[in-house]
Amino acid sequence: MYQVLARKWRPQRFDDVVGQRAVTRTLRNALASGRLAQAFVFAGPRGVGKTTTARILARALSCAEGPTPDPCGRCDACVEIAEGRDLDVLEIDAATHTGVDNVRDVIISGLSILPVRNRYKIFIIDEVHQLSSASFNALLKSIEEPPPHVVFMMATTELEKIPETVRSRAQVFEFRAIGPRAIADQLRRIAAAESIAVSEEALQLIARDADGSMRDAQSKLDQVVAFAGASIAAEDVAAVLGLVGRDWLLEAIEAVAGEDAQAAFALAARAAEMGYDLRAVCRELARAVRDLLVLKIDPSRAADPEIAGEAERDRLVALADRFSREDLLRAFDVLARAEADIRSAAEPRFHLEMALLRWIYLRKLTPIEELIGGAGAAPAGPGRARPQPPRVAPARPAPPSSALPLAPKSAPPAASPRGRDASDPPGVIRREVPAAAPPAEDPAARPRAEDPPVRPPGGDGDPGGFKEALLAEIRCGKAVFYNAVIAQAQEVEVWADRVAFVFSPAQRILRENCEQNRAWLETLAARLAGRPIAIEVRQAEGGAAEPGDGAAAAAAKKAALREQAMADAGVRALLEVFPAEIRDVEEM
Repeated sequence: MYQVLARKWRPQRFDDVVGQRAVTRTLRNALASGRLAQAFVFAGPRGVGKTTTARILARALSCAEGPTPDPCGRCDACVEIAEGRDLDVLEIDAATHTGVDNVRDVIISGLSILPVRNRYKIFIIDEVHQLSSASFNALLKSIEEPPPHVVFMMATTELEKIPETVRSRAQVFEFRAIGPRAIADQLRRIAAAESIAVSEEALQLIARDADGSMRDAQSKLDQVVAFAGASIAAEDVAAVLGLVGRDWLLEAIEAVAGEDAQAAFALAARAAEMGYDLRAVCRELARAVRDLLVLKIDPSRAADPEIAGEAERDRLVALADRFSREDLLRAFDVLARAEADIRSAAEPRFHLEMALLRWIYLRKLTPIEELIGGAGAAPAGPGRARPQPPRVAPARPAPPSSALPLAPKSAPPAASPRGRDASDPPGVIRREVPAAAPPAEDPAARPRAEDPPVRPPGGDGDPGGFKEALLAEIRCGKAVFYNAVIAQAQEVEVWADRVAFVFSPAQRILRENCEQNRAWLETLAARLAGRPIAIEVRQAEGGAAEPGDGAAAAAAKKAALREQAMADAGVRALLEVFPAEIRDVEEM
């Protein structure tokens, strides 16, 4: 009768166990030194050698030459344990013997009986986590203090379901998932011994699809051999196991790299027509993206068969050059999210199509660092340039009127270095407004003596026009100072030779702040008028509110609150960022 590969090639010695070196070395040393526990728990994923290791340990304890780390495999005990018919080794399926009565009848009642032939009576409990709570409680005392001739070995795929009281009474060994490379090497040895010709790409496909389980990998190889015979190619593996072909994956990535949305739709349709599991498609695409990212970070990994087969190596390297690392990281997130969405989707194909399109359009993104640094046209990766966004200079706000009437029409206009338009009426000077201004507190924003002045035509200029022009210049030069102080003044009075900013008695801090900036204001006004202009900062007439005057007291309190708010650093920062004014302040 034919024996499947998973049973035929089951390890018979500790050295044959693949990918569990830490476990096997510890057990070998314990056997050699005689430091053996009375109970063991072997935990880990399916198909990684838990039950097999328990059987090898049972043989090592029962061997005629033992206890020994290397059982002979020829004595009656070794042969019978390997065939599962040794009377002193009881292998129990916990899923079948879940109840406490079964545990009492099969295990507890037989503890006092000495082994028939071997040194130890060994209980191997597979999938022990399926025992009931009562069964675990019944086993506690037996596991903690068994007779000297009894050894417990428990295997489980869900260690967290075993009560802590049981785990604390046993030595716990955690088995790891086996890497694709180790699985491929073992499959290669099996294929050579069985005279099966398997391509390297086919071995890698089986090893990847096994997902860390050696037993699954051997079962899949058996299935492919039944389909293809003694010669196996990658196409045979993909056809039998329903895997997504590498050619399809690379074509999809090439469509994204070329930003060919039409080809992406066609490939999604082809995947649906070929009957692929679209969740598996997203998963394999994500794995291919991971391989590209590995090549992007370490090009020397191109020779690693786990990353790329020999036939597709050049193609994969060329694709890696067409993406940036950021593109691949974003693509992995998109594909992982698409795989999760497809699980509950009524139309999985639509999600795959949208994922490919989203990947295409995500490649058009420009990193924020490049935008902030003014390097929008810098290439994001080899072989691909990002689109260059238009660069717009920041606009400086214009004053309310670019034509400032500063004198009556009968007065002759004074000469201006900036010139005037022939179509302007007499007495009108046009002031040029620069297109961009430095930051508010930048020293370059301060008015300079060498700047050419705009001279008014005589001393009887239009106070209203000059006032508006001055306020506009203050706003342009120091936006925060204008919003927090100047805009809060009760009145701004303009004469031919001076300007007065009037504050209420409650606005003492604002008045002092304006006083500190008087020199700057005088320089700004002089440049604008073309002659010295004095700046006055004074308090409005009238003292503080009388105690009996409720309305005046409320107004004074509100003014004080407003002044306190204007002095706050956070408020000043907001006024600097947003073109807003504070109209009212309330105490909370």
